[in-house]
Amino acid sequence: MKKQPNYLSLSLFLLVMVSCSKDNDNPVANNIALHFNNTFKNTTIVLGDATSSTATANTSAEGQIHHFSELKYVISNIRLIKADGIEIPYHINNLDQGATVVNQAKPQTLDFVLRNVPASEYKQIKFGLGVKPELNILDEARFPNFYAEAGANDTEMHWEWGAGYRFTKLEGFYDSDHKEISIHTGSTVEGTNGDPDTYTQGVDAYRDITLTLPNHAIVGRNAPKITIKADFDKLLSGKINTITLKSKTGGNSHSDDSNATPNVTSAVQMVKFVDNLGGNGSSDITGIFSIGSVAN
Repeated sequence: MKKQPNYLSLSLFLLVMVSCSKDNDNPVANNIALHFNNTFKNTTIVLGDATSSTATANTSAEGQIHHFSELKYVISNIRLIKADGIEIPYHINNLDQGATVVNQAKPQTLDFVLRNVPASEYKQIKFGLGVKPELNILDEARFPNFYAEAGANDTEMHWEWGAGYRFTKLEGFYDSDHKEISIHTGSTVEGTNGDPDTYTQGVDAYRDITLTLPNHAIVGRNAPKITIKADFDKLLSGKINTITLKSKTGGNSHSDDSNATPNVTSAVQMVKFVDNLGGNGSSDITGIFSIGSVAN
């Protein structure tokens, strides 16, 4: 008897192949890589000690020459805005998955991958410089990975008594005699040191950044890379404030204009740096940040 071809098996095989092809043509998610490029104007920053001959030097609007030995900041609360305006949050309430410490001394921290982002075209990115108030608690049990990352010996992004995380940490030197720069920002509390029952919110140093992409990031078959430039020339020569660094020479420890090291006793001075770094939330919503490129 003549054997008949197995048309049913062939048909099922073709159906499976077509189905797989359609799935591959229409992926439901992919990654977005964020790359942070920290610069003085258009020059990527190289760190160095007081007498370094290789550190990137910058001159402020007031003529102060300065460079950094340490440059760190926290990025969190990331949201992507689709072309139709719908906002897609990325682990906004989970610091372990949705936050990172950018550390110029560690190249691996300059890249942060957003995983399983829904396939779509995205026109904007929003993120927080720092940690939003409701999550800004040093909670090792809730977010052990971020707590460890922020508190590592070479990071030290835990803020003073009971006030959560440091949002930025900048160390360096200025002027020809290499006076020290030590600029730490973060939300503060008021009250009695060591008595949490007396703590109330002081300065809220968290800032929300909104950046419009020059071309849409297309997630699907592509895994785009977005380069985010952070121009630290604006630290002293910002859109909000022009700052002259001064070394503290004694006198009133609460003076607003004699301390280049913002802390709980110089909150007014700290806010000037905060507004330059992250904007004031109204006339400036970008601060030092801009989009360098979008590669699909």
